[in-house]
Formats: sequence, C-alpha cells, structure tokens
Amino acid sequence: MASESSFDIVSKMDMQELTNAIDQTEREIANRFDFKGSKTELKVEKDELVVVSDDDYKLGAVIDILQSKMIKRGLPIKNLDYGKVEPASLGTVRQRIKLKQGIDAENAKKINVMIRDSKLKVKSQIQGDQIRVTGKSKDDLQQVMQMLRKGDLSLDLQFTNFK
Repeated sequence: MASESSFDIVSKMDMQELTNAIDQTEREIANRFDFKGSKTELKVEKDELVVVSDDDYKLGAVIDILQSKMIKRGLPIKNLDYGKVEPASLGTVRQRIKLKQGIDAENAKKINVMIRDSKLKVKSQIQGDQIRVTGKSKDDLQQVMQMLRKGDLSLDLQFTNFK
C-alpha cells in the first residue's frame, strides 16, 4: 500500500535575515550624502519594525532601501503590513510596519478553498498558523505548491517538511 506524503504551508519572516537587512540599510544610509545629519533609525519591537526619519520623503527612501536589501536576502516583502505615517519627536515622522508571521484565519480559509477547488486528491488541514497538506501522490502535492505560488495571496508562503 502506498504511504501518505505531506508538507506544511507556513508563512514566516526569518528574523536573523531581517536584522541583517536592517544593518545593511543603516550602513547604506550612513554613507549617503542626502542622509548626512539625518535622524533616521530602524528598530524591531516585538512583531513590528519601526522606521523613523526626518520627513516623508526620507522615510520613503529608507523603506525603498530596506525593501531592496530584503529582496536580495530572500525575505518576503509581502509580509510587511504598513501602518500610517505619524508625527514623531523632534519634527521627525514614524511608520510602524507589522511583520506578518504565520497564516491568519482568513488566508488559511482561502488556501483551503483553493486546494479543494483544484480537484487534486489531497487533504488540507489548518493547524494553528500553518496548514498541513497530505496526499498519496507526491505529484499532486507538488501541483498544490505550484498553484499556491501562483495564487493571489496577501502573504508569502513557504513549504516545509515535505515527506
């Protein structure tokens, strides 16, 4: 009898890689003429990244630099949820960026429906903030992965524990 194969669908931000991307961003800002004497800082607070800079324009530039560093490090910028730009101390502006970790209930339901509608012979089950997909055929499981990669979801997915 054929055994079941499975994999987990997760959505995680590698915090060590994020720290590296932030360090690279800070180094680039320190070397840029247009940021000389700027009050720019990036820091991680729990599940948020807080970016402070002199004005909206510089804040936008810092976020652009950060995104390019994240992409180079393979970090999902889809998993950033931007808050409103707000005034901060000493005439600076601040933006809180929520780091999405795990698959929320709404996206989990959407993924389950996509898998069910695919008519592939697989089962999917929500387990906390991830989804386990099982099936007899590894080909079916790989088709599910391909379909989800192309899917229009608001977060980046990774596939782990493929057995």
